[in-house]
Amino acid sequence: MNRGLLLPSALLSLLALTVPAARAEVRLPKIFSSHMVLQRNKPIHIWGWADVAEKVSATLNNVTETTTGDELGHWSLYLPPQSAGGPFQLKVSGTNTISLDDVLIGDVWFASGQSNMEMPLSGFPGSAVVNNAADEIKNANHPTIRLFTVERKTSEFPLNDFTGTEAWQVCSPDTAAKFSAVAYFFGRDLTAREHVPIGLIDSSWGGTPGAAWVSLDGLSSDASLMPVFAAQAELVEHQADTPAIIAKEKREDAAARAANRTPIPRSWHPPDLASWRPAALFNGMVAPAVPFSIEGVIWYQGETDSSRSRAFMYKRVFPALISDWRSHWQEGNFPFLFVQIANYKSTGLETWPIVREAQRTTLILRNTAMAVTIDIGNPDNVHPADKQTVGARLSLAARALAYGENVEYSGPLFRQANPAEGGLRVWFDHVDGGLTVKGSSLEGFEIAGEDHRFVPATARTDGPSVLVSSPQVERPQYVRYGWANAPVVNLYNAEGLPASPFTSEEEENAFAVPPSGK
Repeated sequence: MNRGLLLPSALLSLLALTVPAARAEVRLPKIFSSHMVLQRNKPIHIWGWADVAEKVSATLNNVTETTTGDELGHWSLYLPPQSAGGPFQLKVSGTNTISLDDVLIGDVWFASGQSNMEMPLSGFPGSAVVNNAADEIKNANHPTIRLFTVERKTSEFPLNDFTGTEAWQVCSPDTAAKFSAVAYFFGRDLTAREHVPIGLIDSSWGGTPGAAWVSLDGLSSDASLMPVFAAQAELVEHQADTPAIIAKEKREDAAARAANRTPIPRSWHPPDLASWRPAALFNGMVAPAVPFSIEGVIWYQGETDSSRSRAFMYKRVFPALISDWRSHWQEGNFPFLFVQIANYKSTGLETWPIVREAQRTTLILRNTAMAVTIDIGNPDNVHPADKQTVGARLSLAARALAYGENVEYSGPLFRQANPAEGGLRVWFDHVDGGLTVKGSSLEGFEIAGEDHRFVPATARTDGPSVLVSSPQVERPQYVRYGWANAPVVNLYNAEGLPASPFTSEEEENAFAVPPSGK
């Protein structure tokens, strides 16, 4: 039998020395592509992979820096800060050369959250639309706005790259139609006023809780966050029975409708349990972007955390998320601008006021701002159509916090309440021009005494304050405003920005979940 030619071992060794080893081409992470925006006025971080000890250089706008691959084949370098401008070509060279064209330098904003951030300009087919969508899409020609959409991805550990086929796109009717409406309107307003290129990174996933967006480092650093793991364990424990539970609920609901009865409220069952795991979305959809310099973050999430089993934790989870992201990006206290969840009837199994209060109290963190949307929601649809106003209010906050404009960016925010005229006088911040009421009388206020039993209150504005009282409460101690899933409220400041819902109760009472049906 012919066994072929057998080579002496010495000859094999010689061939191994003379035949060059296969070399790895220089690679960039997916967040680098043609049409991208790089953050101005900060060191420009370029990184990727190559051979061990391979020399790699990057050139942008006639500036070149060089480094070598480390023992794992990673490389990283920084180009000096540059002012807004472009288009430029970014060239990265090693054994091969990568050329990225039409690169702009401007401001990069990371947009994240759940479905109200994810909702594209074209809407969700069959369930939600954006106001005036056809004309908005038709006019979405903005060459200096660039869009990057992160593909949905969960992971057990922080990834060093996105896993889809993402690439930066120039904002046009075709690309904007599929992109986050809130982020688009935010970026459109900013580029028109600041006259710099705007890069928008949309990393959002509908129906996801806040804890999934916080790293394990962030969650494990605070013992008060441990209940998020208990909540996840409870979900996992019952996951095997979820299809049977859903089928049972559908049968019961059908029977109720057949008997002309209203089906009872049901808990929402996550369709993808992996997206609810603590840190799973940070690992897959945030971590790969952390080395990329940004101007700030816009965030729209909280509806999922309104369930009675999770709402009380949002006062811990949300500020932890902000601190966690700032810690990982290592760019200081960059602007973190978020949307307070809107008015929605929901069900008795959810308590939206507690989440709104958690969002309001998170403003204690430096360089944060909140866009109040209690006046522009749709009580019958969790995805309100007015995304233009949401984007505009976020851009007001960015103009003030990120760009230093002297512009009012917030509606009235509760400061304190004092006894006055047999009731309480409520004081607010962000009311230099006074308070206004849209309607014949001020609505949405309640007061309570020592027993914490709130009753509707008569309220009227008095300059920068509101006087509230009720004959049912002889010695009022607490006041709250807009404390319902879908409250009727109508208090604004002189700039037409709505007051945030609030309560003056102590934390242990304000964040207590009321008995079912209350």
